[in-house]
Amino acid sequence: MDGYFASRLHQQLRERVRDFAECEVRPRIPAMETARTAHRELSRLIARQGWLGATIPKGYGGMGVGHLAKTIIIEELSRVSGSMGAMVQASQLGVAKIVHFGSEEQKKTWLPLVAAGECLPTIAVTEPESGGHVLGMTATAVRDGDDYVLNGRKVYVGNSHVGDLHGVVVRTGPGSEGLTAFLVESRRPGCRTGEQKPAMGLHGFSFGELHFEDCRVPAANRLGEEGDGLAVAYSSSVLYGRANLTAVALGIHQAILEETTRFCAERHRYGKPLHELPSIKLKLGQLQSRLMTARLAAYHAVHLLDRGLPCDAELMNAKLVNVESALDSARNAMEIHAAAGLFTERPIERYLRDAHHIFAPAGTSDVQLLRLAEVALGQSKGQWSQRLAELTRSEALV
Repeated sequence: MDGYFASRLHQQLRERVRDFAECEVRPRIPAMETARTAHRELSRLIARQGWLGATIPKGYGGMGVGHLAKTIIIEELSRVSGSMGAMVQASQLGVAKIVHFGSEEQKKTWLPLVAAGECLPTIAVTEPESGGHVLGMTATAVRDGDDYVLNGRKVYVGNSHVGDLHGVVVRTGPGSEGLTAFLVESRRPGCRTGEQKPAMGLHGFSFGELHFEDCRVPAANRLGEEGDGLAVAYSSSVLYGRANLTAVALGIHQAILEETTRFCAERHRYGKPLHELPSIKLKLGQLQSRLMTARLAAYHAVHLLDRGLPCDAELMNAKLVNVESALDSARNAMEIHAAAGLFTERPIERYLRDAHHIFAPAGTSDVQLLRLAEVALGQSKGQWSQRLAELTRSEALV
């Protein structure tokens, strides 16, 4: 790394997270792969390291080190375990809604707990029938005195089975101005978690369902005003979701390269290491080139975000490039491993499975391309990064 990627803080943070991942996370991977359910103990252990507070201001007990540092944390965890990188990135989505839309009382109540690892937050937006179409949601909240009564179902909620505080976006009225966000404690009556279903990859991470059945939530738990729900959902997805998933893909990509070069050094053909074959060497060069390009896209986007500059397009592109590059490299790595890659004694098949899980959240590659086309055509509808930077500046002046 060079330039703004090479600060002493970032180097020290990378080394600390990498050491932790090798010592604490890697030994637990076989158990996670076998169980295929959320690993609560490890999730809590990681949370207690303080890394969920990377973007939480120091005044609320957080690290206050920004999005590039957060990217490095998620990347290094994902290099060892995509599921634990996903756990941290999903928790960061929950952080975003409170940092940017929470009242002072909500920030003082929840952010120190998150920063200390005593509370795992989530965000719940997606519904079975609407998918990525946020305005198609049908879950509702109806005002009843000092409470709201929530009813409906959310799916693909990251950290669904380990989360303590759900950020839930539901309908309080019609149209785009009829969405409102709430903080809902996981143990609140009327809020229940659906059965955890085994998935193809990211074993140890949960992304399941939440059901709300006449769940009463105090009006004090509302995030912002009625009608702010669309901003909560979009800003969390655009600014945190795309950046965080980019970091998970980047970590998996790094692991793919390291495992493949290791395999090529161990295996011999015609009396020489496998990497001496020209066709294999070309594939390794392609993996290296893809990874370098993907990392530049990822770090550049979050560097702009840290500086409060408009960067929606850069974040979209970073997610697109990193996900597609990781998938391409995973397929190339499987080709190099051939039949040896099909067995679980080597992790390459796990990397391929995990990489596929990063494709859909915060927008598929087609969604990113459509949004980037709007940028090229001058049809984009404003930048969330700029809006929140202005909001943050105005708050600092108060």
